[in-house]
Amino acid sequence: SAYLLNDLLDLEADRAHPRKRARPLASGELSIPAGFALFALTLAGGFAASVGLPPAFRAALAAYFTLTLAYSFGLKRVAIVDVIALAGLYTVRIVAGAYAIVVPLSFWLLAFAMFLFFSLALVKRYAELVSLRLEGMPAVPGRGYSGHDVDIVLAMGAASAMVSALVLALYMNGDTVQVLYTRPDILWLLCPLLLYWVSRVWLLAARGQMHDDPVLFAVRDRASYAVVATGAAIVWLAT
Repeated sequence: SAYLLNDLLDLEADRAHPRKRARPLASGELSIPAGFALFALTLAGGFAASVGLPPAFRAALAAYFTLTLAYSFGLKRVAIVDVIALAGLYTVRIVAGAYAIVVPLSFWLLAFAMFLFFSLALVKRYAELVSLRLEGMPAVPGRGYSGHDVDIVLAMGAASAMVSALVLALYMNGDTVQVLYTRPDILWLLCPLLLYWVSRVWLLAARGQMHDDPVLFAVRDRASYAVVATGAAIVWLAT
């Protein structure tokens, strides 16, 4: 429902975008009345599905939807604020997941996620800027960025990616890891693995080879699957 609402409010900007114009609503493949009907249906279905879950989860869900509304109606047009909001939305999903299965929230996980998601949100903006510059367009339609922002977006995104790796390293040096894993030293292999993945993402983005959405890129990228499989094997060996 959140994605549908955002696309409904972003029709003009999407139609001016070289790739987003192919989205169902922007292209006319899905009519606007049908889009609003699907928005209402999925919103009702989402909240109905949450009835049997803990109250804390429903509170997190309400906070997520509220932040989504703020993003769709204005935050997405403010440079930097938009990517902080996106990183916050992805982090709230982790919070909601913890409430849903009734497990304590980890400060380390939230810190790691916030920096990583901030970097990935900036990848999305950076990829758009690079692509639009090649198309000869001076700014991202409906967003607060222009072609002059490419270098600073790259710097902020790459720095945030490195900080996420630092948070991971600091976590593995803590007492919690010693309790949870029988061979915690093996977990240090996760650091170069993460550094490889985030560095590769930014390298491809700088070359203009990144999809506008890094999540879509990851699910289609064989190297990303290899990184996930290797990471899972490292955690298994450390357990």
